[in-house]
Amino acid sequence: MATTSENMIEIEQKYAVDEATPLPLLHELPGVDRVEQPVEHRLEAVYFDTQGLVLAANRITLRRRTGGDDAGWHLKLPEGSDGRREIREPLGEDPELVPKPLLQWVRVYVRDEALAPIARLQTRRVVHRLRGTDGILADVSDDHVRAETLGPGAGSTQWREWEIELVDGQRELLESAQAMFAEAGVRPAPHESKLAHALGDRPLEAEPEAPQPRRKGAAADVVLAYLHQQVSQLKLQDPQVRHDVPDALHQMRVATRRMRSSLATYRKLLDTNTVNQLRDELKWLAGVLGAARDAEVMHDRLRGLVSLEPAELVMGPVERRIDLELESDYNTAHANVLEVLDQQRYFRLLDALESLLAEPPLTDLASKPAHKVVPKLVKHDMKRLRKAVKATENLTDPGNEDPALHETRKCAKRLRYAAEAAEPVGGKRAARLAEAAHTVQKVLGDHQDSVVDRGLLQRLGGNAFLAGENGFTFGRLHGLEQAAAARSEAKFRRKWDKFPSASLKK
Repeated sequence: MATTSENMIEIEQKYAVDEATPLPLLHELPGVDRVEQPVEHRLEAVYFDTQGLVLAANRITLRRRTGGDDAGWHLKLPEGSDGRREIREPLGEDPELVPKPLLQWVRVYVRDEALAPIARLQTRRVVHRLRGTDGILADVSDDHVRAETLGPGAGSTQWREWEIELVDGQRELLESAQAMFAEAGVRPAPHESKLAHALGDRPLEAEPEAPQPRRKGAAADVVLAYLHQQVSQLKLQDPQVRHDVPDALHQMRVATRRMRSSLATYRKLLDTNTVNQLRDELKWLAGVLGAARDAEVMHDRLRGLVSLEPAELVMGPVERRIDLELESDYNTAHANVLEVLDQQRYFRLLDALESLLAEPPLTDLASKPAHKVVPKLVKHDMKRLRKAVKATENLTDPGNEDPALHETRKCAKRLRYAAEAAEPVGGKRAARLAEAAHTVQKVLGDHQDSVVDRGLLQRLGGNAFLAGENGFTFGRLHGLEQAAAARSEAKFRRKWDKFPSASLKK
């Protein structure tokens, strides 16, 4: 989904200042050629959040600001250790209607809760622009703020702060400014945003911290730490998928699959009903994401195959038909993804995942030492993989070969994710096992792609024939994909012969 939002990285530092503190001589900062005449602005900003302040709890601010030279809606998201991504939209006509492009960036946190005004800030700002020989380095703002919190427990407060924001300058300028301000007795502000200052000590429901798995620690810490990573990844990719950012769909589906797989491997550590319900919902979500992702992958794969063909063997509008049909497949599937991401079923899945992390329903086995429990669970997945491989070797009906190899791929993927989660306990052995399983997964993934591709090529060739086009190239590509599948199977056999032991015990 295209957006015209302004999108930039903001790097700034804030300082708490007494009313009587004079601003230091900014032109003495290294690299500063001159300081422009100060410019005063009168700003008013209304901040929006849910009743439970879910945005504030995730260090996100959403405001509608008037006055100054950047009036509009501003959304600020954490970016790295000391930066924030700022996304802007025009003011619009309704002062309480959050623009949809901004809402899509925070929907994964807000879900189906309402956004409403929670604070109003009035700021008298004096801006001192720092210029170097090659342009604008930074803006130093001297802000006098009056804040009014809205809703239950409403109150007001006022303060003064300095803010230095980089424009084209380097981070060293921030370090120099901090040293200069420290000499004047000024220290960094205790709050990272004006809204955080205004809210004061209002309780925020922060996400629980991920446990740190250890060999002799609780076995549950292994799966919970892994689930923490994947839930964070899903939340990171959700807005990227909504804005159709390249590779976001793939990353979101992988996070979903990792969670579902790890819940299967480590199911004995958690309540069975909870695990089963979550796995069912994660399977549903992965399927929705998969339809769009598969169309994306197959489109790229077919275009790549055609690009390698000699020109004389590409007969008819082959690329045009591929683009026409697979772009249509992708657009339809992606539209379905966007619809699902705004449904209550998806929101309740997010709620359930967060509840699992906040209050995990652990079994008695979960408290046992990880180094005794986890290797057995991983070894069980290795047995599943060996059984699947053996099934491919004992086939009596050659027509079942492709499904059997696909099942083997799924078992390899489950083992890979199990070993990844176990790395804090299994160390290099787990890492080596995860890498070997990933290799098998990739090889058999190429095989499965060729299976799906052949079905697509049959469809495309048939449609080309019905449209009076030459279907030769589609038939040729089908043959090439059949040969590629045979090579992938042979490569899998070679890799399997060198597969490492599943033992994680030292």
